[in-house]
Amino acid sequence: MSEWKNMSRDVLERQYSPSRWSHRMSADDVIKAHVAALKSGTEKARAVTQTLLDVPYGDGEEEKLDVYVPSISSPDVSLLIYFHGGYWQFLSKDESGFLAIPLVQKGVVVVAVGYSIAPKGNMDLMVSQVRRSVVSVLQQYSHISGLYLCGHSAGAHLAAMVLSTDWSQYDISPQLKGVFLVSGIYDLQPILSTYVNEPLKMTEEVALRNSPSQLVSRVSVSSCDIVIAVAQNDSPEFRKQSEEYFKLLVSAGFKVSFEDVPNTDHFSIIEQLVDENYHLTQLLLKVMGKS
Repeated sequence: MSEWKNMSRDVLERQYSPSRWSHRMSADDVIKAHVAALKSGTEKARAVTQTLLDVPYGDGEEEKLDVYVPSISSPDVSLLIYFHGGYWQFLSKDESGFLAIPLVQKGVVVVAVGYSIAPKGNMDLMVSQVRRSVVSVLQQYSHISGLYLCGHSAGAHLAAMVLSTDWSQYDISPQLKGVFLVSGIYDLQPILSTYVNEPLKMTEEVALRNSPSQLVSRVSVSSCDIVIAVAQNDSPEFRKQSEEYFKLLVSAGFKVSFEDVPNTDHFSIIEQLVDENYHLTQLLLKVMGKS
């Protein structure tokens, strides 16, 4: 499990630089295109759906949600909470509504969560924020029939941390029905010595207590569908992160499936959720009973 310990810093940095593994364009261009795709998708979603923007879930400046609401209200409401990627230091909820249209059209409420990215926020704070965001959403939407989480990259890490929450310290215990973890990181130790950790300033202790791979024993969802998705052109180390977390969940007896998505890289795997016919969009809707 710890082959990364034998890698030089240069090799680790390359493994944990997703933009360097895309076959579509240069590293800088793929990031620019990614941000542009998320922004335009979110602008479109805000233009064509009903929204509640900047809904506070806490007192912090970044502790806000955007809610994308279906026009048809039904008593059987499914709700998907999305946690954005950006290596815990880029992006925000303002580029995170891009996946809403195909879901809202099927009656799903989509919530995009903001959190305090580094260097302003640290890992413990971000994990606490996303957990509190889920509690707040459940308090505001007590009538929902199904709660689902989706996260990409750093957001998949945060979604997995929500999955491994000890809910006894909260007044609520979410009944999660589905969790979609897309191209995530589940063991933070390999990135401690890389550029990724420079704004985060994690110690080994912080990395361990915020690594979902260390917290599988805390996952307490019995009837939840967990989907771990990875891009064909994710780096070998990213792919291994997903494979190993998948194996840990399988051996712990959870209902988990692994999706190796062909013809995608770390960015296009999530960008394509704007398309209702895309494999992962269809899978989301199927797990929600909406296909």
